[in-house]
Amino acid sequence: MRKIDKCLVQIVPSQRQLEYQQLEFYSFIHFTINTFTGKEWGTGTENPSIFNPTKFDAGQWVNAIKSAEMTGLILTCKHHDGFCLWPSKYTNHTIANSPYKNGKGDIVKEVSDACKEAGIKFGVYLSPWDRNNQAYGKGELYDDFFVNQLTELLTNYGEIFSVWFDGACGEGSNGKKQVYDWERYYKVIRTLQPKACISVCGPDIRWCGNEAGHTRQSEWSVVPRRTSETELIASNSQKEDNQEFRQRKITASDQDLGSREILKDEMELIWYPAEVNTSIRPGWFYHEEEDNKVRTLEELINIYYNSVGGNATFLLNIPPTKEGLFHENDVKRLHEMGDYLRQAFRENLLDSAELYANTYMNGYGIENVRTDDYETYFKTEDGITDLIIELSWEEKQVIRHIVMKENIACSQRIEKYLIEVNQDGEYRMIYEGTVVGYKRIVPLDAVETDKIRIHILDARVAPTLSFIGVY
Repeated sequence: MRKIDKCLVQIVPSQRQLEYQQLEFYSFIHFTINTFTGKEWGTGTENPSIFNPTKFDAGQWVNAIKSAEMTGLILTCKHHDGFCLWPSKYTNHTIANSPYKNGKGDIVKEVSDACKEAGIKFGVYLSPWDRNNQAYGKGELYDDFFVNQLTELLTNYGEIFSVWFDGACGEGSNGKKQVYDWERYYKVIRTLQPKACISVCGPDIRWCGNEAGHTRQSEWSVVPRRTSETELIASNSQKEDNQEFRQRKITASDQDLGSREILKDEMELIWYPAEVNTSIRPGWFYHEEEDNKVRTLEELINIYYNSVGGNATFLLNIPPTKEGLFHENDVKRLHEMGDYLRQAFRENLLDSAELYANTYMNGYGIENVRTDDYETYFKTEDGITDLIIELSWEEKQVIRHIVMKENIACSQRIEKYLIEVNQDGEYRMIYEGTVVGYKRIVPLDAVETDKIRIHILDARVAPTLSFIGVY
């Protein structure tokens, strides 16, 4: 076994990272004072009196999200403008000084309660940059304030699955930037919500590198520790907010973060899986002029295939209107997306297939891929990284999707594979890939066949497969 490969597969996800990746697809909700001003970044000088979502309905949000097969919701509890969607005790710039429910409202509570009732996860976004607070830029004084607000969110609203930081760090009213005490923030989160993943400017979930929904062809979860450096993440992710930045693609130099060649000279490696975040509209907040610019179903499904189906998770933003509701165009698109996914993955044809593998380790045979869990899985003998798996049916099947999943509890191993189908007695290659990881979805154009052959050509060590799906 090559020394680097043995080292690489010792890097595995924590339990919180494993559970997070299994959520696959979840929502971002950008909603604050900006919704009423038409801005993307507020100044912090806005009067709370303009915040009054007269028809706010958290249940409508959650129902629309669930219709799209999403499993969680992350709410912008406080954006850069400093306006809080809960009645924080540590500032007056909150919902308590707005007309909403005569100052008695708490959007965070209503959303968290709706998520709990519907059986989906709830997460919080708390901007570290507060353009309203006078302590910003004053070191520990501001950190105390930020930790107090973080503590409110992590103790008063039930279980939190994600704390999402973007690292925004502009100047305060005194002309200074705050040097964030990230380690202190992380300690508070680990103490109060130990199951929560800390995302983007945090050690658990990695930003994909753009806000447009673009993905890498090969997305590795084992990457250099330096990719988690908060200052670097913040400088790359928080530019002057404009349309050009939101549509920026991954650069060529940023395409490969985890190949064997890239990692061979790295001193420290971490498990740091990617999250693809983008908005259903051009902006993150609602703008009525964008009502006819909702992403098409084709666009969203393509992002889903390349994120959830490309060893990442998919965080899709839906911005509520001034009334506090998702716009009908967004709701319609979410329903369409859910209908598509339910139909596409309705019946696993593997249930009626015969399975064969030309090599396997005793106790880890190919039949184990019929169940989608990590308790039973397929694995070869140590040292064997080239193998063939065959799926066959008595009659021809029309195949539109093939799904493969590694047992990532054993790290990410597969580096190269191809898929072939039998047609007229000869095998024809229909797909060639690199990484599998948590999940690889291979979309096909209605291929008709009675035999599929998966040829794993190379892996870091003995490859694993926890599940195969054919649809």
